[in-house]
Amino acid sequence: MFHVLRAFERELMLFAGFWFVLGISDELAIDAVWLWQRIIGKRRTHRLMADVEERALVGGAAVLIPAWQEAGVIGATIQHMLGAWKQSQLRVYVGCYANDAATLMAAMQAVGGDRRVRLVIFDRQGPTTKADCLNRLYRAMQDDEARTGTPFRSVILHDAEDMVHPAALALMDTALTDADFVQLPVRPEPQPNARWIAGHYIDEFAEAHAKAMVVRDAMGAALPSAGVGCALRRDILADLHRERGLAADGPFEAECLTEDYELGLLVSRRGGVGRFLRLRDSDGQLVATRSFFPATLPDAVRQKTRWVHGIAFQGWDRLGWQGRPVDWWMAIRDRRGPLSALLLTIAYILLFLTPLLALAERAGLAAPREVTPVLAGMIWFCFAGLVWRAVMRFAFTAREYGWVEGLRAVARIPVANIIAIMSGRRAFVAYWRSLSGEAPVWEKTSHYGHPALVREVRS
Repeated sequence: MFHVLRAFERELMLFAGFWFVLGISDELAIDAVWLWQRIIGKRRTHRLMADVEERALVGGAAVLIPAWQEAGVIGATIQHMLGAWKQSQLRVYVGCYANDAATLMAAMQAVGGDRRVRLVIFDRQGPTTKADCLNRLYRAMQDDEARTGTPFRSVILHDAEDMVHPAALALMDTALTDADFVQLPVRPEPQPNARWIAGHYIDEFAEAHAKAMVVRDAMGAALPSAGVGCALRRDILADLHRERGLAADGPFEAECLTEDYELGLLVSRRGGVGRFLRLRDSDGQLVATRSFFPATLPDAVRQKTRWVHGIAFQGWDRLGWQGRPVDWWMAIRDRRGPLSALLLTIAYILLFLTPLLALAERAGLAAPREVTPVLAGMIWFCFAGLVWRAVMRFAFTAREYGWVEGLRAVARIPVANIIAIMSGRRAFVAYWRSLSGEAPVWEKTSHYGHPALVREVRS
């Protein structure tokens, strides 16, 4: 048995080592581009003038917020948004379902007498999909445009739990003068009672939205939308609707689980210009969308299952492989979730198997491990890559949240790995079921707190 396990260990090491080397090399290439951009000073985070948030908009802006079972947060989101964005050209469309009275009541109480908000009640029983709800909001926006005779200039997407930055609206409005799609960073807020599960989102977004998205923007690659803190020109969204066919419910594909991710890529494929805007306000705060991310393991796995299913599996089927070589490269990076889950599973199997075989070898039950120069080289390269990734994870998290959170980021790497393994397996099962005709369902994330409410308590 131990001889068989030794052979099994060697094959796992070769397989995992090969793919880990490729993955580490890919990350090093991104690091090199980012470091070069920093050296030449092209992608530094600049500061905005103090009066940016008070600027009038160039044209009307419509914010679409789908909401299903969000009674705990939708009120805070609406109230904070209306207070932070005071421009009269703003219209906020909140989509509720007829069988979700709690969310509708919370939204109605938050609106007060502000005429800039439209509550749109979906005639279908919820939940459908997020894209389906967005299409209903899009049609309500069209009705308003037809009634007033004035089209909106921009359409902004947000989720029901978001806390916006006061300067974000004017910043996106200005950027759309020279771009068709803009994306602001997402900043998960720390949760003292959920340092590990919710905290791992801090680490991932701190690095992704301070490095990976910056590199994509610098290289001119297609930029995916995060679904929050992003804006499109109204005419671009109309073009996407026409391409789907005017008989379609709207520009968003209702069967797609990550319609927001696809949106930015589709803009690029049409020849549109996308921009990632990373700036700080006059007080040094990042102009970003803030929110609390899932704090429990089941919620985190459900959310990331939808991401992996939509981006990796549906993205391959729906978007294929188009564009320039740099777009192919980024598509491979985006869709590697299932492979990463498999490799991490193998790595943890080896973490158990290797010491077991070492004990068996000392007892004379297993043959010594044969380490070829190639295998030894891969092992050392992977070890160095792991150390470098931990350093980068610490640096980006510490830069935004402080050095204590940076140290936690290194300790949270195994947590992120376990969540990736669980969500990758679950996404594969969900995709397999979809191939047999099972319709996708909006398996939304539950939200129990809002950053704006926490700030009010602290103040």
